[in-house]
Amino acid sequence: MSDERSVEHSATAHQHPQKRSNWLNRLGHLLKGEPNDRDELADIITEAGERDIIDEDTQDMLEGVFEISELRVRDIMIPRSQMNTLPSDACINDVIPKIIESGNSRYPVIHEDKDHIEGILLVKDLLKYIVTRENAPVTDIIRPAVVVPESKRVDKLLKEFQQCRYHMAIVVDEYGGVSGLVTIEDILELIVGEIEDEYDDEDNAPANITEINSNLYHVLSLTPIADFNEKFGTCFTNDEYDTIGGLVLHAFGHLPAKGDSISVENFDFKVLSADKRSIHLLQLTVNPREEE
Repeated sequence: MSDERSVEHSATAHQHPQKRSNWLNRLGHLLKGEPNDRDELADIITEAGERDIIDEDTQDMLEGVFEISELRVRDIMIPRSQMNTLPSDACINDVIPKIIESGNSRYPVIHEDKDHIEGILLVKDLLKYIVTRENAPVTDIIRPAVVVPESKRVDKLLKEFQQCRYHMAIVVDEYGGVSGLVTIEDILELIVGEIEDEYDDEDNAPANITEINSNLYHVLSLTPIADFNEKFGTCFTNDEYDTIGGLVLHAFGHLPAKGDSISVENFDFKVLSADKRSIHLLQLTVNPREEE
């Protein structure tokens, strides 16, 4: 029996290098030399997917890596209006009901308003106080807040998240005012897709249209045309398509890829998330209407 196992192991050991060699040969043939620029490398990844050298999930992740290198923090942040915060003058017993209700793991702690952030409260830091039944002020438990500008590149921020081992940053505009927050999960979802947890359900689904600032929005592609018209005072027809994603797809004339942009009337649409079958999320810039 030992000889049979030895023969079987030997055969397996020879098969793996052969498979690896075949894969490298196919990849080398595909590359045909080093890529000269980003677009050529992106084409290589697409062709690798079409030839089944990499699977669809791997291709989507590689394309997601390309995407985050082109985005700024302002493109993906949770806007100020949607930030779940805790007051700095509260004690542990005061904030526990809100923590249970929202289910987040980190909270900015503010003094007076969202422009004055004292620090970040990590829910896990509450455990020892809950066990000892100590009702301490939240300011005794908070950690320093990391602040980043809206213009920071997303890939650079991801690197800082990894190196400095923090998971949330406060986003400020050019005047120093707080405009939102961003988490490492927000970035990872651009690469690997939606990350759902036990608190995600339909009742907590994101709004169809999220205002980032006065003329910048994130719009889910499944937003009904009627809702879009109501929000922006437009008169787009829903005779040919029911959703804003359908309108944008019609304007492109083909299925766009992540990062593709197009203008419709006074609106600039940029595809933030898409796959081979559909658009998922759009960035919308509203331009002033020209006077007639």
